Amino acid sequence: MKTTLLISTIIISLFISCTEKSNEAVAEMQMSKVAHSSSYNDSYTEAVDTAVAAADMSVSMPNKLAGDAEEIETKIIKSGNLRFQSDDLEQTYSQIQGAVKKYNALIKNDSQSNNDYQFSRTINIRIPNQYFDAFIADISKGVKYFDVKEISSQDVTEEYIDVASRIKTKKVLEQRYLELLKKANKVSEMLEIEGQLSEIREEIESKEGRLKYLQNKVSLSTIDLTFYKPLAQGRKATVSYGGRIGNAIVSGFNSISNFFISLLGIWPVIVTLVVLFVLIRKRFKRKNKNDVVEK
Repeated sequence: MKTTLLISTIIISLFISCTEKSNEAVAEMQMSKVAHSSSYNDSYTEAVDTAVAAADMSVSMPNKLAGDAEEIETKIIKSGNLRFQSDDLEQTYSQIQGAVKKYNALIKNDSQSNNDYQFSRTINIRIPNQYFDAFIADISKGVKYFDVKEISSQDVTEEYIDVASRIKTKKVLEQRYLELLKKANKVSEMLEIEGQLSEIREEIESKEGRLKYLQNKVSLSTIDLTFYKPLAQGRKATVSYGGRIGNAIVSGFNSISNFFISLLGIWPVIVTLVVLFVLIRKRFKRKNKNDVVEK
């Protein structure tokens, strides 16, 4: 079986190498035609088209053979989502910390939440792919049952090979355009080639970013872990009826106190209104008195 796999790998590598060399030869012949042609503009356009076609051919054939290469290097993205009940949150967290150190994992996020019914803690963990199953087994010790236990595996081998192949092809095409740029003798031709080079560079950077993302996801698996401790009764139920009445009285007193304190903050306005009220009242009294005297 190993001998057959080795022979298949060698045949695939030789076929890909021959395909790439053939495509390079086609592009080089076309560029040579550009360099010696009297009508440069027409040849330039034809050379660009040929270079693009050669690059596309070098992508399609390796991808066709990707299925045979899957056994050589498989890329799997693993992820887990676990939720379970714990009687002792601190002990459970210590158990998780021990597993994190044991398997060279990393805690990315750690959050806690409390409400009237439970205390809970949620942890996001990144762990080397090869330790994923062992880590799950360790933290599952002592757990009676899982409310949620979702384990998923995504095979991205084909996409990984495709992206890596396209990056290589785009870089070959980039070199073709650089060679065309050296042979260009007009500003318009140079600008056009530089525009094409800019687009190719953007595509290469985009593909490289995707490849790094896949590499990161494959090398480090992700586990979202939530454990909680329920309360026997809600916090509101633990307070007696008399206690709630007392809390209501205290709350009302605090509200009145806050009201008077807020009034102190606007005392200049209050004093001004009082003075105006007194002056207006005195004026009306004088007017009434004068009316009585006249009568």
